[in-house]
Amino acid sequence: MDAAQTIREAVARVERIRVDANSNPNLQVATSSIKSFQARRFAGTYSDLLASQEYGPATGFFLEDLYSDKDYSLRDAQFARIAGGLQKLFPQQVIATAVSLAKLHVLTEELDRQMAEAWIDTGSTTPPLEDTARYVECWKSVDKEIERNEQLQMVLHIGFELDRLTRVPGLRMMLRMMRRPATAMGMGSLQGFLESGFDIFAHMSGKGIGARTFLSSIQEREANWIRQLSNDSKTVSIVKLQECLTSAR
Repeated sequence: MDAAQTIREAVARVERIRVDANSNPNLQVATSSIKSFQARRFAGTYSDLLASQEYGPATGFFLEDLYSDKDYSLRDAQFARIAGGLQKLFPQQVIATAVSLAKLHVLTEELDRQMAEAWIDTGSTTPPLEDTARYVECWKSVDKEIERNEQLQMVLHIGFELDRLTRVPGLRMMLRMMRRPATAMGMGSLQGFLESGFDIFAHMSGKGIGARTFLSSIQEREANWIRQLSNDSKTVSIVKLQECLTSAR
């Protein structure tokens, strides 16, 4: 399957999930609640990196573009509309990153959809569970440890691809020159993602060492959360999550 077809199919799958959620008010609210909670958890897990001069921009980029409750429908629409043109306008290294992003987006939306459905089910609990306990209940109910680790590996892969792009001679100049034609073709959102990712990873010092240190931290902390939420007792998981959310305030 070529890059254009992969991107189109991924975007179509995400759009079906989004349409289903928007047609069901309860599911729409539940999806928003799940995404918001996960963004808060991420901010708590990486509060030290967010405050770091060296790693703050990269952590913020991950939070905004890969882990947030942000509406990606504009970027998705651009992906679908110009999937074929993508291969003509962007260099192969950039196309590979766009394909990875599309695949990650599908898996993330599918996992969030399953969590949202479980969120609705736990809403019938009497008395109602507070958000942290409710999230833990949903996680254990959905039970997707393998898929969560796959999602983490996709995130790391995109990070390493962005880091690799910063060392491709002349690519930053090429991206800058592509800004106007990309915008004219309706790819401004995608162009912005690529430029931001490139600049943020280039900002990290040490010719790749800083990026590898940052991504290793993501790997360690996220893998630890996946393991704990999947295998710890509900009580222990709730306590750890509450501590994490407190550090994000």
